Amino acid sequence: MSNIIKAIINISNNPIVELKNAYLGKNKINNVGDALERYVQDAFANTLNKDNLEEKDREKIISEIFSYKGNSRNPPDIILKNGDAIEVKKIEKKNSSIALNSSYPKHKLYSTDSRITNACRNCEEWTTKDIIYVVGTITDKKLRSLWFIYGDCYAASAESYTSIYRKIKESIHSLKEVEFTKTNELGKINKIDPLGITNLRIRGMWHIENPSSVFNMYVPSEDVSGFNLTCIMRKSKFESHNNNDIKNLMNCKNVSICDIEIKDPDNTANLLEAKLITVRGDQ
Repeated sequence: MSNIIKAIINISNNPIVELKNAYLGKNKINNVGDALERYVQDAFANTLNKDNLEEKDREKIISEIFSYKGNSRNPPDIILKNGDAIEVKKIEKKNSSIALNSSYPKHKLYSTDSRITNACRNCEEWTTKDIIYVVGTITDKKLRSLWFIYGDCYAASAESYTSIYRKIKESIHSLKEVEFTKTNELGKINKIDPLGITNLRIRGMWHIENPSSVFNMYVPSEDVSGFNLTCIMRKSKFESHNNNDIKNLMNCKNVSICDIEIKDPDNTANLLEAKLITVRGDQ
C-alpha cells in the first residue's frame, strides 16, 4: 500500500523535473497537465525513472496502487487503495491562485458528494477520505516546485462553502417567470427568449489561494535554484504512517522535517499541530 511518505521518498530519490523529456509525446501525453498527473501517479506507484517499463506493466502496477483514476471534470483525480484521495493542479506562476472550477475546496472527500462520479463512489468501500492537493508549478515544461497539502490543513469544512452556495442558489431560484432545470450548478434557465431556443447556465467558479501564499510564514521563499517540494499535513496524520516509512524519509539526505503550528481552517483562533516536510535539490 502506498502513501504520501513513500511518494516523497520516491521524488527525493528520483527528482524528475524535465516533464517534456520524460512524458510529453509519450503514451499519448500531449499537455503538461496530463504529464504532471502521470508524474504524481509514478511517485506514489514507485515507477519514476523506469524508462524500460512497458506501458502494460506500468498499468498493472497502477491498478494495484490506485482504486480510482478519474477525469478532468470531477474530483478527485486519483484515489490510493484504502488510502487518500489526490487532486492534481498545474499552475505556471508560483503565486497563482488555484482554479477549482465548479467544485468548492475539500476539507475531506465524502462518498455522498454529488460532484463525484459513481465510479469514484463505488471504487471501494468508503465514506470519508483525506484529500491531498498536489500543486505543481511548471514553466517551459519544467517542474519548478511541487506542493502536497492536505485538505484539512488548507480548506474549511464543507458547510462553510455549501451554506453560501445554497443561499445564492435559493436567491437565483426565487426569480419568477423563468423555467429552471434541476442541476448541480447554481442554476440552468431554459427558454429565455420568445422563441424558446436559448438557455442559460449559471455556474460557480471556485478559486483558492496558492498554498505558497497561504503558508508563506513557514515557507518564506521558493526562489531557490532547482526543484523544491513542500508538504504540510497534520501531526496526527504524519504519525499515523508506518514507522519504517517515517525512518526512511528521515534518512533522505535532502529532506527536512519540522514541527509547525497552523491556523485551523474552521476556526482561526485555534492552532493545529502540523508537520512541514521539504525537499530541496539543485537538479
